[in-house]
Amino acid sequence: MLNKAILMGRLTRDPELRYTQSNLPVVSFTVAIDRRYGGNNGGERQTDFINVVAWRRTAEFVSQWFTKGMMIVVVGSIQSRNWQDKNGNNRTSIEVVADEVQFGESKRSRDANGGYQGGYDDGGYQNSYSAPQQPQPAPSFDMPAGNSDFSEISDDDGEIPF
Repeated sequence: MLNKAILMGRLTRDPELRYTQSNLPVVSFTVAIDRRYGGNNGGERQTDFINVVAWRRTAEFVSQWFTKGMMIVVVGSIQSRNWQDKNGNNRTSIEVVADEVQFGESKRSRDANGGYQGGYDDGGYQNSYSAPQQPQPAPSFDMPAGNSDFSEISDDDGEIPF
């Protein structure tokens, strides 16, 4: 059997680090992930909010380096949990237990795009980035001058040597 989840999205709030009675670190957070909705308009997007829990060193890493709005990549497994609410009703929670966590974008990329400026009002996910104002010039790949191991390939349609 296989149970593997790979998610990439933005944190809806700062991760909550707690400790169990046996002093094990555990962190919980929610990842907002856009998906295309194939309804009448075809290109509409909906957002899924996926609960994630991480343990031990992964929990400490997430709580130290991630904050609301940051892009995160989570690799883990899906788990269901049964519990009772305050009124004694049986409830089931579905969550991803993180085995690996990575940054979804570099700090340089986040800063170059003006940082994340979206918000999470009333449980809604707003995806608003600030695009760079000036297009970046393409890198130049001129041939090196002088003695070089590189040479230009001709466009000759002559015989192919192989």
